[in-house]
Amino acid sequence: MRLVMIGPFGLKPKRTMAVRALPMAKALVARGHAVTMLLPPWSNPEDSGRAFEEGGVRVENVALPPRMPLHFHIRTTRRLMQRALSLTPDVIHCFKPKAYAGLSAWWLWQIKRLGLTRARLVVDTDDWEGAGGWNDRERYAWAQRRVFAWQEQWGLRHCDALTVASRALETIAWSLGVAPSKVFYVPNGVDVGRWAAREVGVEVGSATPSQPSNPAERGASSQPTILLYTRFFEYKVERVLEVFDRVRQSVQNVRLLVVGKGLFGEEQALLERAQSMGWGDQVEYMGWVDPAQLPAIFARADVAIYPFDDTLLNRTKCAVKLIDLLAAGVPVVADAVGQNTEYMRHDETGLLVPWGDVEAMAAAVASLLNERRRARILGSAAARDVRTRFGWDRLAETVERAYKG
Repeated sequence: MRLVMIGPFGLKPKRTMAVRALPMAKALVARGHAVTMLLPPWSNPEDSGRAFEEGGVRVENVALPPRMPLHFHIRTTRRLMQRALSLTPDVIHCFKPKAYAGLSAWWLWQIKRLGLTRARLVVDTDDWEGAGGWNDRERYAWAQRRVFAWQEQWGLRHCDALTVASRALETIAWSLGVAPSKVFYVPNGVDVGRWAAREVGVEVGSATPSQPSNPAERGASSQPTILLYTRFFEYKVERVLEVFDRVRQSVQNVRLLVVGKGLFGEEQALLERAQSMGWGDQVEYMGWVDPAQLPAIFARADVAIYPFDDTLLNRTKCAVKLIDLLAAGVPVVADAVGQNTEYMRHDETGLLVPWGDVEAMAAAVASLLNERRRARILGSAAARDVRTRFGWDRLAETVERAYKG
């Protein structure tokens, strides 16, 4: 089949198209389909008009028009539409029923009603955008929030098929009247090749040549390390510090390694609070890092924590960062919320704790730091499990079913 994927933004700095659409497209190419990805790079205008191929996928950033109010939005959507239709695709897959992808889906639906295209329209949703979701998190104007909330619900209902990244989104779609036969559960998957450098089953902490691969072999001078790989918005920063403080009371010389950047400077609040509590020197903050550096950074961790408050936004999202940790074989302690319970099997591929329970999370982390063999077994089992159940090569089969109807 000839497939076109339309995104709401470019490949960066937001990552939906890079970590969801692109690996999905690569897996579909491997199954014999031709895929073109069309992107409006308003968030990275340096890519305007740039086209390239990656993994057999043709990626085209449409040329951006002059930044004039309304004119910019109309012209950008028109260019996406014209290019998509010129490719005479069998399927057009719009990622997020929002912004330019949402506008494109709206126009495509009208064109289909007029019989001007036979392309199958598929919409993808991987987050909740309306009330209780990103509308409450991002600093949108009132008018933007209204438009995005309308776009989302309209887009979920007006398509030939709907791909959803979480069980919660699946349930929401059903509640909006979308027929179950049109809803396809496609969670975010594992790009197996990305973690090929770290063999599945390798002991936790392997990586740097200057350091023994087994944490138990590093000696008493080695500091146990807890990794927080995060975007910060999923939880209250204070809870992370409370967990770490309790672990410090039972595990000597423990350190907290923080990787990631907040939306609104949350990382600064964490560092300042750690300093005020008197153990700021035990927290190492690396900020945002290039994805290529993650395997080496993950190798420094003895255990990772994944705090996740029980909110609508968290229940509907599908955390790629958690998938990365599991695929890399890092033992994880996570809150039992939303998709976390889909990706992890308690005491088989990680430890799940009741959300918000500081004592439970701290106890789970301390137990893994004190029982290194158990931690290694959980990490290795997690890597094998998510690669098997959530590899994009397997998930692509479900995507094909959505395309064929």
